[in-house]
Amino acid sequence: MTTTPIVDIQLITEPAIYVPPPVIARAGGEAIFLGRTREESHEQFGKLLALHYDAYQSMAISRLNALAQRTITENQCLYVCIHHTIGRVAIGEASVFIQTLAPHRGQAFEACRFLIDELKNDVPIWKQEVWESRDKTWVHPE
Repeated sequence: MTTTPIVDIQLITEPAIYVPPPVIARAGGEAIFLGRTREESHEQFGKLLALHYDAYQSMAISRLNALAQRTITENQCLYVCIHHTIGRVAIGEASVFIQTLAPHRGQAFEACRFLIDELKNDVPIWKQEVWESRDKTWVHPE
């Protein structure tokens, strides 16, 4: 029985949350990554209040779809979900949700790690830190 892989790519305006996946009988492994805004301080700017994300939306969706297709090919993923928040994300809230389902756990884990790493390196989504001093600083990919 052939199952067409399902891809769910969205740029959202609320904090990211867990999304229950569809039931796929051939999926033996599910991996999830939920990226949250963590508390931190800067000696010059004070406490971090939030992160703010902006994107070149059409290109971001296109690149995320290309990454999803790559994980389908390389890791036999049956389901790929990537939701990324655009806008403000407070401390403790999640900005990105990535979920992969594959026949085996190793494939699901590898695909999930690949997606978050490539999202941060290659997708035109930009992160700005909002500090209690009212300063804002851009975060550059490593």
